[in-house]
Amino acid sequence: MSKESKVNYSIFKRLVKFAKPYKSFFFIALLCVILIALSSVLRPLLIADMVQDYIVQNQNSKALLFWTLFIIGMLAFEAVLQFTSSYFSNLLAQNIISDMRKKLFAHITSFRMRYFDKTPIGALVTRVVSDMEAISEVFSTGLVDILGDVLTLVAVVFTMFFVNWHLTLLVLIPIPLLLIATRIFARSMNDSFLQERLQVTRLNTFVQERITGMSIVQLFNREKEEYASFQDINKAHRKAHLNAIWAFSIFFPVVEILSSLSIAFLIVYIAFQVEGVNSADMKSQYLEVIKFTFWISMLFRPIRQLADKFNILQRGTVRAERVFEILDLDEHIQLDGHLNECDFNQPIKFEHVYFAYQNEEWVLKDINLVIQPSTTVAFVGATGAGKSSIVNLLGRFYEFKKGDIFIGQTNLRELELSYLRNNIAIVLQDVFLFSDTIHNNITLGNDSISREQVIIAAKAIGANTFIEKLPGGYDYNVGERGGVLSVGQRQLLAFIRAYVYNPTILILDEATSSVDSESEEMIQKATEELTKGRTSIVIAHRISTIQSADQIVVLDKGEIKEQGTHLELLSIDGFYKRLYEKQFSEQD
Repeated sequence: MSKESKVNYSIFKRLVKFAKPYKSFFFIALLCVILIALSSVLRPLLIADMVQDYIVQNQNSKALLFWTLFIIGMLAFEAVLQFTSSYFSNLLAQNIISDMRKKLFAHITSFRMRYFDKTPIGALVTRVVSDMEAISEVFSTGLVDILGDVLTLVAVVFTMFFVNWHLTLLVLIPIPLLLIATRIFARSMNDSFLQERLQVTRLNTFVQERITGMSIVQLFNREKEEYASFQDINKAHRKAHLNAIWAFSIFFPVVEILSSLSIAFLIVYIAFQVEGVNSADMKSQYLEVIKFTFWISMLFRPIRQLADKFNILQRGTVRAERVFEILDLDEHIQLDGHLNECDFNQPIKFEHVYFAYQNEEWVLKDINLVIQPSTTVAFVGATGAGKSSIVNLLGRFYEFKKGDIFIGQTNLRELELSYLRNNIAIVLQDVFLFSDTIHNNITLGNDSISREQVIIAAKAIGANTFIEKLPGGYDYNVGERGGVLSVGQRQLLAFIRAYVYNPTILILDEATSSVDSESEEMIQKATEELTKGRTSIVIAHRISTIQSADQIVVLDKGEIKEQGTHLELLSIDGFYKRLYEKQFSEQD
């Protein structure tokens, strides 16, 4: 067994584990295919006996009618069994992929942010959606059908040997050639599926990124270039599928030729056998032809279907391999924290904190800082100074490498992650809204937050007026990423969202940097309302928005250079004053 086959076999075993809770569905489907196999193998015997007893010998029309109806009844019974088998195998498949999807999605949502920084979203969408559909086919049209085909093969071969072993050996002559062809076909299809998987991921990633970034594509007049790139990727995707079609188009005619060859051997052999024999023996030989012709069809059809079903199995395990790669990733946030009681109205202390996104390329270096409760602390500095990194560490979206962060006397890592984040709210510069109603975007589906609470929060923030003017008010659908709203309106919704969750610690990450002056004035008022009585951390690009902060921290290249109030920092004549004078001169 090749290394690749071993890998696929181990993946298949992992897939089967997901079927254990639904094994009753599997056994019902399996019982049905066993009965179908037995019924289909017995049918040629009944037909041959019926021809011999009621057509050749006795010509009994009533008995012939009875057995004809009986065989029709068998076919109807097989149809019912086929339906039952298909229903329960699909029920099994859908339950399995439902469980796998939930497990995969829950696993992905536990990953650190750095994983999403380096992983294309289109690739993850492929894993959760299209890869799962391929896996479902393993159980809906793969595993049970393969077992059914194998049972049919065994039953047919056994019955043929029992009836006439000489003829059986004769008609099995082409089987070795068929096995060789099947092996070549399986290898070819495996290579095709590997290429198909790669091209599907590339195609999904490309389309997702270009549609999301369509404004950039159109703004820089890149439509033709992106279309050309799409054509190349689509061509590679088509080629991967055509390789599979090419293998199918060769294999199936080979099966038909070998099947016809078996029948030819049978007819030629019988023709020589009946030469010079009496009429009774000739009739007996012809009946053998009838039975074996049926069985040859039953013999080659399952082998052909086995190859097809094996490819479904192979495709599913190839896709499952990628899914399990994600499930096996240890990219999740360390959930070592066990405390779910802490007074967040205590000083937040950073002690010798170091942080790097990669290795020891430090983004933050030896950060020592105390943030007093119920105060507003602002961080300023050039792009890349480390402002956003500090708040990301506080919410544990990234893990710091050295040092400690405390809330009072409690180490941040000792707190249960969900408990920590329930007490922190972040309003980002780029507000993300789901394609849903305003109410659901504010509450994020939290049923404990009532419509009345949302309206009260909107009035406090100063956004109730513009919301009520929208068609449907709070039930207005904002479209994908909130595209039908202005930047300022999206920011106000983010403020309402933070308000209704009533956090102890509030983080505002450049919340006014992308809005116009009118929206900025509204957001400034919303900021004043939202920061009352809370420990507030503000990351600002414009110094004019943070002059009233209780403390301003100046960062440069990951280090704290200055700390103090606006007036204190201006009197130092250092980094802050130069930054202030630069922005003041630009405004003039």
